[in-house]
Amino acid sequence: MSTARSLALFEGYGIEIEHAIVASASFDVLPVADELLRAQSGGENWVADADDGPIGWSNELALHLIEFKTNGPVASLAGVAEHFRASAERANALLAERGACLLPGAMHPWMDPRSANLWPHEYAEVYAAYDRLFDCRRHGWVNLQSVHLNLPFADEREFGRLMPAVRAVLPLIPALAASSPIADGRATGRLDERLHVYRNNSSRSPAMTGEVIPEPIFDVDGYRRRVLGPIEVELERLGAPEVLRGQDFTNARGAIARFDRMAIEIRLIDAQECARADLAVASATSELVRALVEERWSSAGALAALPSAALVEQLALAIEAGPAAPVVERRFAELFGAPRAATLGELCRSAVESCFAGPAELEPALEVVLGEGPLAVRLLAALGPRFARADLERVWRELATCLASGALFRA
Repeated sequence: MSTARSLALFEGYGIEIEHAIVASASFDVLPVADELLRAQSGGENWVADADDGPIGWSNELALHLIEFKTNGPVASLAGVAEHFRASAERANALLAERGACLLPGAMHPWMDPRSANLWPHEYAEVYAAYDRLFDCRRHGWVNLQSVHLNLPFADEREFGRLMPAVRAVLPLIPALAASSPIADGRATGRLDERLHVYRNNSSRSPAMTGEVIPEPIFDVDGYRRRVLGPIEVELERLGAPEVLRGQDFTNARGAIARFDRMAIEIRLIDAQECARADLAVASATSELVRALVEERWSSAGALAALPSAALVEQLALAIEAGPAAPVVERRFAELFGAPRAATLGELCRSAVESCFAGPAELEPALEVVLGEGPLAVRLLAALGPRFARADLERVWRELATCLASGALFRA
């Protein structure tokens, strides 16, 4: 999300959605993202980006991954889901010529990450640097599809209002968005395996991910010194090349300040089954943040004073159990105007129903999420307690159909 002038709070939104590319016959991952981007660009050279009207396409770390994103910030999320769906439809038409299609969801259910091919073209030096430092052929790197929500801030004052609200909302996200209960062909026992492995994927440099929940640092200079500074020190210690130095993107917390974009990028949302579900979760997340910024349920002081330990514990429980996770502290529920909520599911339903202001087109998808559970819950219900590879293929083929049609997955 980039803009000539800095947008004020909630004047714009940037959405990025990642998908896997799989072979149509086997549903194994297929490393043809470069072919797709070249076909869309209409040229003969390898490219890292291509345009499709309001949606841009970009490469990712691995050759079987592709990112779709709004071409710059949008003033409203109304109509954006259809733009993403139509763009995915055009991508699928190009992929069909190569015996492939797009696959939604946050993790491929049976891929062996050791077999992944990293992106070899423009920006390859960045990915090679990450691979040398962290061994990227692992879950949490090459088997990872997320939705990034970018929320702008105009200046330091707005940054100081936005970051406390974002911190508080992060532990709720898996209760709405968990979609990765399966890895290596089996149920992991967690609803959000993507976030479980994400927490430790750069453990050689602990400062990069921190505790996933950002520290309570709400001024720009302090953020640069106390968050970005230690990352630079660790990268230097590890002998990281210059291509990784001085970059906002090396900060891998669940929400990061992108001063190059003047936005906070929320990274904890698992990719869903279709763009309507992706946008419904992103919109609900944004509305929760907005309600906290506007102090509808609690004061700015209460948000700023929220200790990291409680948020870290709440997020860990959410990664395991999603909406069934217990609320660890009553004062956390009170922040969202739901002091009697015993679980994150109850808290989310109460808070989202209280603050969600649209777009109206996303309300049916959001009602499925709030009423039937996040996609991970519905996937496990569809698979049953005992399942085989054929069952995984059946269910994930249905997910691919949901992506193409814009339908919600129902167990």
